[in-house]
Formats: sequence, structure tokens, C-alpha cells
Amino acid sequence: MTSISGDHVKVHFRMDMDEDGWPPASVESLWAVDLGDGTMRLDNTPWFVRGVASDDIIRVEIDDEGVRWAGETVRASENCTIRLIVLKDGGSADARQSVLEIFHKLGTTGEGIERYRMVALDVPPEADLLRIRKLLEHGTAEDWWHWEEGCVTAAWRSLATD
Repeated sequence: MTSISGDHVKVHFRMDMDEDGWPPASVESLWAVDLGDGTMRLDNTPWFVRGVASDDIIRVEIDDEGVRWAGETVRASENCTIRLIVLKDGGSADARQSVLEIFHKLGTTGEGIERYRMVALDVPPEADLLRIRKLLEHGTAEDWWHWEEGCVTAAWRSLATD
């Protein structure tokens, strides 16, 4: 994510919990840049929202209280959102930072959050998708993390191994 400036606003996404109570919130807000035509460009990686990624252009509706609510995706960015629950070392700050650093070398950006031992990765299309996928699978096999696809592209799906 770029540094937050006066051009940035919060866009709110409604979410439904699954039978396990996940995600742990009914609304997530993401930073975005107002494009001035009823659309916004997302400017951070979602922790919980599914189906969107950084740089996606989304339509918004503003309610009576001025809250911007996310609508349909107008243009997908071709970025992927991958989320990990870090198991190694109990998901410590050092373990989360290590995960971020190793994936950064493969072309991702991201951030960690202590409360859920999570790392959220923004994977641009020019990142080394195959090596990222192999590392995710290897880390799962080694019990370093669990991971999920928050938003993926056709290029990412073409790498799926069975």
C-alpha cells in the first residue's frame, strides 16, 4: 500500500460469517482512492473480504451517514490476495516478519496482524506465481502455516496442483 494521504477514504465491505464464525467481523474497511465517478481504487490488501484485491476498481454507494459501501468490481487489477495463519513459533511477530520477507523476495507485499497470527499478501501479476504457490504448499506440508485464497486470477488458478 502507498502511504495514506488526503486522497484516501475508507470503503466498507459487508461480510457473512461461516459456520465456524469466520471472519471475525461483519464489516471490513479498506483504504481506497476516490476516482470521482462513483468508483474507488482499493489501496490496501484485505484481511477478510473475499473476491477483491489491491488496485481493483469498485463501485461504491454512499449511505445517508456518508459511509461508502462497496458494490460490484468494475475492473479487477489482476492482483491476488493470499492470507496465511502463521503456525511456526506460535505466529510470533518474528515468524510473521520472516514470512513477509521470504514472500517479498518473490515479488509480494503484505503485512501481518498479531491478533489472528495472520499475514495478508498482495501478489501482483509480475510476481513469481509458481514459486509462491510452491512455497505456500511446502509451508503447509511443514506445518509453518495454513493459507487461503482471498482473491485469485486465472493465471494463479492455472498453477493449481492436485
